[in-house]
Amino acid sequence: MKEEKLVALLRELIKNSKRSDRELAKAIGASQPTVTRNRRTLDKYIRNYTIIPEFSKIGYEILAITFAKARTYNREETGKKVESTRNWMKTHANIIFASEGEGLGKDAVTISLHENYSNYANFIRDYSLGIADFLSDVQSFVVSLKTGVVFKPLDLTNLVDDIKDIHLEG
Repeated sequence: MKEEKLVALLRELIKNSKRSDRELAKAIGASQPTVTRNRRTLDKYIRNYTIIPEFSKIGYEILAITFAKARTYNREETGKKVESTRNWMKTHANIIFASEGEGLGKDAVTISLHENYSNYANFIRDYSLGIADFLSDVQSFVVSLKTGVVFKPLDLTNLVDDIKDIHLEG
């Protein structure tokens, strides 16, 4: 039963994390002290409480999904290159996600936001030069946030219906 309440609370927080514990308690059919206690339990599963802004209304015209191929090194050298790349990416606040991955003949992906095409072009040049000793064969998919047709906007509340039965590990 406890896990069911945690999952219900997680769903409600994804929908709107601004609600008070009293409002959340009413939504999931629990007491306010139970919600407060369960929220503390959930904190280790929640990266942060944030918003997803309307990017085009706050100055971003482009979302870029950039794929790259990692160069092969020995284990020690790879560790150094990964750390150097991680540090480079931390200096670019417009990068909202970067990870290793698999597909399209590539094994790294970066998602970034840009004010305009010129800003994006400068970023890609810096990206290609800044981490060229680790990532190569850089290709991007560019999305216009101002004029493109959006079939489904980025919105994590869509996940609520997909979270059915998760195991919250202690």
